[in-house]
Amino acid sequence: MARYAVGTATAGSAQNMTTTFKTLIGITALTGATTLRKCWIYDMMFGADGSPGDTVITYQADRQSTAGTGTAATPSLQETTDAASLMTVAVNHTAEPTAVSNSVLVGVPINQRASHRWVASPGGELVVPATTANGIGLRAKSPTYASTCAATVWWWE
Repeated sequence: MARYAVGTATAGSAQNMTTTFKTLIGITALTGATTLRKCWIYDMMFGADGSPGDTVITYQADRQSTAGTGTAATPSLQETTDAASLMTVAVNHTAEPTAVSNSVLVGVPINQRASHRWVASPGGELVVPATTANGIGLRAKSPTYASTCAATVWWWE
């Protein structure tokens, strides 16, 4: 299985956080020149990259039924001899994807001065289904922090 990574620094401009969720990274299965494929997210790292303060930022990974509008990002191959990813990836969204109700897969509130790494236990990976326009988004929001956040997501197909 091939492994890939993408981060918010890959493309586009980071968006300031607000009191509503902003999608940092969206990984979506879309019908293209090849058949749809599943992917398994096994690792995520995220945190604030603005001026430090003492406030909370809530990060959440959830299922999404549309891709929204973000900057297209090309995933990095973890092994350079593997084929390119078949996932459609967007970062730093300016128009939010549609989140599926009651589909929070990971939810982590952390202090703005901290960063967090989520790693799946074996068999506990988050699965992007091989269903067109469906995916998983990593989002963030804060009641008071109004600067940017950064994230990286790793997956295999």
